[in-house]
Amino acid sequence: VNLSNPLLIKTKNPSVTGVSPSLAGAIASRLEVPLQLVEFEHPDDICNALKKGGQPWDIALIAADPDRASQIDFTPAYCEIQATCMVPIDSPLGTFDDFNKEGVRVSVKGGGAYDLWLTRNWNEATMIRSRTLDESYLKYIDDDLEALAGLRPRLLEDLEKANNNYPSHRLIDGSFMAVQQAIGCIKQEVTSSGSSISPGEAFLSDFVQEVRKSGGLVEQFIEEHGMTGRLSLPQ
Repeated sequence: VNLSNPLLIKTKNPSVTGVSPSLAGAIASRLEVPLQLVEFEHPDDICNALKKGGQPWDIALIAADPDRASQIDFTPAYCEIQATCMVPIDSPLGTFDDFNKEGVRVSVKGGGAYDLWLTRNWNEATMIRSRTLDESYLKYIDDDLEALAGLRPRLLEDLEKANNNYPSHRLIDGSFMAVQQAIGCIKQEVTSSGSSISPGEAFLSDFVQEVRKSGGLVEQFIEEHGMTGRLSLPQ
């Protein structure tokens, strides 16, 4: 599990709780096996662990992204999170079409799914990457950057903090992408028959299709952990 997403990880001590751990527990229960949570501080760490060889984990709850798909086979998304930008209130940046231009500096937590999307799609703007969400917010504020990119629920908190004394920042309407939170397993080698779908991937995909239905386990976990209105079922 990726510990850096506060929408999916509610507490870290004394035990890890949240939507992701609850979903992992449901998978273990379905398989009738004990659950062992392997904790990573950053999504990049989950992917980089595979480069060291062996099998550092069996399944990973991590956002699906084409740049990660060379190593990981992903299920359909079990929930989505909108990504948008915060800008100064008097900024000329009005829509997302305005951002991919020279001279636009965007503060972002590096390595997340929305950062990977920005890297592929906003190649004229300058990405200023930080290790944590708090660092990316402070970089945006302290260096007077043009924009802060992030997940809408977190940016709403940052907006409230930034506008503590008077309205000085705003969020861009809509989203430039929606992070697809999914379940991954280690990519299988293509067989002689041309098939690369492992029994594990097939099981996980069927499981996700079941639990993401309206009124299903994912919606229950979202409500249980207080994330209603912050996490959404896939459209």
